[in-house]
Amino acid sequence: MAQLKIKLVKSLVGRKDDQIATVYSLGLRKVGSEVIQPDNDATKGKIAKISHLIEVTDA
Repeated sequence: MAQLKIKLVKSLVGRKDDQIATVYSLGLRKVGSEVIQPDNDATKGKIAKISHLIEVTDA
């Protein structure tokens, strides 16, 4: 299965609670942190919700 590398590039200060919860559910904690997640529909939905805060590349 394909994997995605997700990196948090913008701060969570002043963001809505649901966006912060989505970032944490992906395993991201601080600006600059990176995680590898599976490329599935659930992950793509989370990415769509917070696309303005993250960078996504193929792992």
